[in-house]
Amino acid sequence: MNPPDGSAPDDVDGTPVRVVVVDDSAVVRSGLVSILGLTDSVAVVGEAANGEEAVQVVRRLRPDVVLLDVQMPRRDGVSAARELSDLTAIIMTTFTETPEVVHAAVEAGAVGYLVHGTFEADDLVAAVLAAAGGSGVFGRPALAALRLGRPTPAPDRSQFGLSQRQAEIMDLVAAGRGNAEISGALFLAEKTVKNHINHIFAGLGVRTRAEAVAVWLGGARADDLRPL
Repeated sequence: MNPPDGSAPDDVDGTPVRVVVVDDSAVVRSGLVSILGLTDSVAVVGEAANGEEAVQVVRRLRPDVVLLDVQMPRRDGVSAARELSDLTAIIMTTFTETPEVVHAAVEAGAVGYLVHGTFEADDLVAAVLAAAGGSGVFGRPALAALRLGRPTPAPDRSQFGLSQRQAEIMDLVAAGRGNAEISGALFLAEKTVKNHINHIFAGLGVRTRAEAVAVWLGGARADDLRPL
């Protein structure tokens, strides 16, 4: 796994990102596997049909990324994510966009959340590659759910001690922008963006983009988030 700020790896050896696909629907699993099979950058190394299977498969194969459904028999995806988030990058791929579930997934350690029917094949591949590189990946419904938040007040952002520029960068991170996109939008060197993000993470008391988004949008406190 690469640094949580989403910076590119120092060396690229062409090794495909290893992925495990987890969903109780064989049709959905087949569709996801087929999409990922369209690129040489990704290799699906395993599948599972429920949360219990997912834990076993991931512990055995140690993939780079897991696509994990939320609602499954025997064990739900959020519970499985809580156990596996220290082993791999987890992207929830589900039909569920309830704010409470999105927040629970982030707090369980998921670095991404995609709702079926709202993303294209290229988006899925890009999300997998981004997650493998340490970036948080949230589709529009998930971002909307995070912005809605739970019935708790939004944090006083002044407590984080961020500069105006860092606040602008954090707003773009929360919108799902990568370092290169932020660099272009704010006319900053990508290295400068990376340095700002490192300071932002320290100010927010987090280690990953997913945690940063949850804290910034008021859906969670840093102390409540499970560290990766």
